Amino acid sequence: MADTTTDKDTDKGKGKKSLGQRLSAWGHYVASGVWDDTSTKTKVKVIKVINLSFRSFMDRDLQTKSMALTFSTVLAIVPAFAMLFAIGRGFGFQNLLEEQLFLNFPAQKNFISFALKFVDSYLNEASQGVFVGVGLIFLLYTMISLLSDIETAFNQIWDIKKDRSIMQKVTDYIAICLLVPIMMICSSGLSIFMSTTLQGNDHFKFLTPLVNVGLEASPFVLAFLAFSISFCMIPNTKVKFKYAATSGAICAVIFQILQMLFLSGQLYVSKYNAIYGSFSFLPLLLIWLQLSWLILLFGCVLTYSLQNIFAFNFLDNSVLPSRSLETKVMLIIMAIIAKRFHAEQPPLSPQEISVGYNLPIRMVNRLCDKLRKAGLINLVVKEDDQTGVTPALDTDELTVGNIFKRIENEGNSTYIPRFNEIYSETIKTLDSWFGKCYADLDKIPLREIPLGNEVPA
Repeated sequence: MADTTTDKDTDKGKGKKSLGQRLSAWGHYVASGVWDDTSTKTKVKVIKVINLSFRSFMDRDLQTKSMALTFSTVLAIVPAFAMLFAIGRGFGFQNLLEEQLFLNFPAQKNFISFALKFVDSYLNEASQGVFVGVGLIFLLYTMISLLSDIETAFNQIWDIKKDRSIMQKVTDYIAICLLVPIMMICSSGLSIFMSTTLQGNDHFKFLTPLVNVGLEASPFVLAFLAFSISFCMIPNTKVKFKYAATSGAICAVIFQILQMLFLSGQLYVSKYNAIYGSFSFLPLLLIWLQLSWLILLFGCVLTYSLQNIFAFNFLDNSVLPSRSLETKVMLIIMAIIAKRFHAEQPPLSPQEISVGYNLPIRMVNRLCDKLRKAGLINLVVKEDDQTGVTPALDTDELTVGNIFKRIENEGNSTYIPRFNEIYSETIKTLDSWFGKCYADLDKIPLREIPLGNEVPA
């Protein structure tokens, strides 16, 4: 039988991709290729968010941070409860606080009951003799230490190198410690008012279904508010609330699912009883704490990525840029800063440089910190409370060679003992060579570096 296949049919067959090839290409795009896509389409943004969500849960660094916070929580949990109930007793609302704890953490009823016994002993001892002052100091220290660890983890995710001052930490953290029990008491009071006054009144019977829905949704609402406020207020930078609220809603849903899973898994507690006896709740508590912290850290990463989604390159952590590329980006950043200063334009924040000049936000943050340590730029507070960057030297005298010399000499030059003595001849030769290179680079003013993409003033 003659072969009737034409060249046109062959080319047509080659042009078509099989289903497996298309699925493979789509999988590669979703897994890694999407981060090279600079499109601003909603579809691309959604894929990036989903990709980042999965990677965040699997990220070893977040797992390590969640374990460290779990350990800090175990140390601080009794003092935290003690402060909570000390304030509650002062207002006469201890029972309301207990109800709120059992309501919002139903998966940990056994642990809460167990911890409250320690809290009573702690408060009884803390009210006697010298232990009053010591107990109060220890209580505040453990709480401030835990909150400081949370802030440090958030700042690392946001690539923030500067922490709050000691006084800011003390005042902010004590305010948080005082506000939490007051908010829980108000929430409990509102729930009681809705369930008794409104439902017990014939004039408001038509509101009963809405009240029931509100009472059922109150744990989710409280979780949403707690997550959103944490993502917005804890990092030492300006976070847009709409992104914090989006992450807060997602984390609140995940947290409620976690609660339901732990409640439905209580059937397996009997197996732990056979091994751990009366402490059977302890391994479950540790697992629950680590997963809860992981959800919080995941939400922080998600907030960061939503706010910087089109300049965010998640693969920065695993694929290191070449030194040549970093040097070029560093000179571009310095040229941007110097040109705007010379033109009397307002300073840009690292985030604005990243978005306006199509540079990865993490690289910009890292290089700005390097330039600051080398004494080449200063950080200033802008009118919108963001941190801007300005040149620390006269831009008319700033050259490419000057930048290279400061960057190369930044750090400890006496790191290796007797290095200058042992390699004195080698160092003289290298310094002579470098000096010739710097002399040529000193002839190039920084402001002469061309920029292809200018940001509006």
